[in-house]
Amino acid sequence: MSSGPPGEAIEILLVEDNPGDVRLTKEALKQGDVLNNLHVVKDGVEAMAFLRCEDEYEGTPQPDLILLDLNLPRKDGKEVLKEIDEDRELRRIPVVVLTSSAAEEDIVKSYELHANAYITKPVDIDQFIEVAQNLEQFWLSIVKLPPNDE
Repeated sequence: MSSGPPGEAIEILLVEDNPGDVRLTKEALKQGDVLNNLHVVKDGVEAMAFLRCEDEYEGTPQPDLILLDLNLPRKDGKEVLKEIDEDRELRRIPVVVLTSSAAEEDIVKSYELHANAYITKPVDIDQFIEVAQNLEQFWLSIVKLPPNDE
């Protein structure tokens, strides 16, 4: 079950600076069963502008799910998590950290900042696609997401 009415696309914000990972995520979600609109920004500053509908992102839909890399230019994923957590409107959006870091301190800090899940990106392409499809299956088909008021 998705959070919206049947046939309604789920809005996903992917915050990722690696073009290869963006391409793989797009491909994996395209192969999935859930209708989705994937929006991509490449750093934390753009992510916060997108979430706050600022500047070029005015009028963009509020995402139902955020896929967030931690190692980002300009503003890293932990700073983004902190800002989301401090914003009453944004903190209801589930955030899945999808990163290359397996450092325990990053995992602990992400959950302290209320990340909803922490996934270390597999290096193998087939495993990466499998992880992305499992993410879609869990977050977009099994989990009941909060209503998107927009």
